[in-house]
Amino acid sequence: MTLQDRPPLDEEAIDAITRLPKAELHLHFEGAAPPSFIRGLAKEKNVDLSGIFNADGSYAYRDFVHFLSVYEAATSVLQTPEDFARLCTAFLEECAANDVVYAETFLSPDFCGGGDVGAWREYLHAIREAAEAAEKANGITLRGIVTCIRHFGPEKAKAAALCAAETAGDWICGFGMGGDENKGKQRDFAYSYDMAREAGLKLTTHAGEWRGPEEVREAVEDLGVERIGHGVRVIGDLATVDMLIEKGVTLEVCPGSNVFLGVFPNLDQHPIDRLRERGVKVTVSTDDPPFFHTTMRREYAALAKTFRWDADVFTELNRTAMAAAFCDEETRAKVLKTIENARTA
Repeated sequence: MTLQDRPPLDEEAIDAITRLPKAELHLHFEGAAPPSFIRGLAKEKNVDLSGIFNADGSYAYRDFVHFLSVYEAATSVLQTPEDFARLCTAFLEECAANDVVYAETFLSPDFCGGGDVGAWREYLHAIREAAEAAEKANGITLRGIVTCIRHFGPEKAKAAALCAAETAGDWICGFGMGGDENKGKQRDFAYSYDMAREAGLKLTTHAGEWRGPEEVREAVEDLGVERIGHGVRVIGDLATVDMLIEKGVTLEVCPGSNVFLGVFPNLDQHPIDRLRERGVKVTVSTDDPPFFHTTMRREYAALAKTFRWDADVFTELNRTAMAAAFCDEETRAKVLKTIENARTA
């Protein structure tokens, strides 16, 4: 159904949509840190991070590359397993407030122990304990995807992949890559992806956020991923779009992030609706929510208003997300039951 054929939604319907239970697949652990949390931690450690905040207390940066440097500066005050456990508690409270019932978060051993497997295990143990406590407290289920950092290079990626392989299981369920998409090629990281695959991990990578459709095709063909982080610039080549459909690759789309960073000038011109209408598996996430002044409720409200998506569409998006989730089948079934029950209540 084209946009023109869909009836507009009133405020009551949009409010109900924002309160639906949600599954989020693309969420950077450190990027979910509330600025107040980072400021508080910096004060405790006597670290001056004043240059990375605006006057209103929000994160300050000029463009995507500067965003990466601000991100890494904010992350610098996360120095111990306890710091990461506290962060886990803080950002899961934000998730729960936005009705997220399942989330997968990107974790980088580069930031959790410098790529050392022993140190990584200590950080991971602290994070998992906090996540399990949050699940008991508010019902949100969290799983981890280990990521290498593209602009750190292929050699450091191997250390991250080893950390992933050594801790693969029911909680660490995937391997991916973030960072600056304009550095190197996807295939430069094939060794790390092969290591993760052999450990039984599911695979994703950032592609098609800044580079074009060819980047998405290379991610699928050279790394064998089953999900793509962002992937939205694939709209420039319908043959590659159809390749995604044929192979069943799911896109982890972050509309608010894409608009905030200028990938697209506004949500009206964002291709998520066109991709979905063509048959691509799309999901909705926030990426680095406090950096981009968004939440899952805000994402849902904006999409409902712009594309006139009703509650059935969002429920289908969440079904798609859970079908593509890297978790075990028992967890998948449990979360899907929550999603389905909300539609029949």
